[in-house]
Amino acid sequence: MGNKQTTFTDEQLEAYQDCTFFTRKEILRLHGRYRELAPHLVPLDYTNDPDIKLPLALIITMPELKENPFRDRIVETFSEDGHGNLTFNDFVDMFSALCETSPRELKTIYAFKIYDFNRDNFICKEDLQKTLTKLTKGELPLEEVTLVCDKAIEEADLDGDSKLSFADFENMISKAPDFLSTFHIRI
Repeated sequence: MGNKQTTFTDEQLEAYQDCTFFTRKEILRLHGRYRELAPHLVPLDYTNDPDIKLPLALIITMPELKENPFRDRIVETFSEDGHGNLTFNDFVDMFSALCETSPRELKTIYAFKIYDFNRDNFICKEDLQKTLTKLTKGELPLEEVTLVCDKAIEEADLDGDSKLSFADFENMISKAPDFLSTFHIRI
């Protein structure tokens, strides 16, 4: 008989399954990926819910995030402290919300939070400029960025307040057929 290492209790695994879009096997794989980032900090045994947070600088080195222009914003959005330090629960939440099987409504909520750079619960022109600059890797001249942002607000701003509320954003995303297929991270 071998010594089998327990990573989570059955109750913990069931709880993760209940509140994510992952199977037990995927949750264990996520723990392995989290632990790979800092094996000296992250214990193999999570049955006692250790209070471990990995810093943004480690999380963004993952191949799944490394090339994403929004990697910092994604991690900051899912961190409980807002600075990008992720607990294992935050880590699981991030990958669950952004997995391929996550529903459009959930992805829309997090896309809005990611693009709301100033965290005022609106996407203003400055937020759009930062978004477009990241998407184009800064290769568009400022005049073009401004023109695109003005046009986007003009078309998507339903209440005429020169910024996008969540309802405005949700309406705009509903007209983007490729949103679901492009707004995800595979683990």
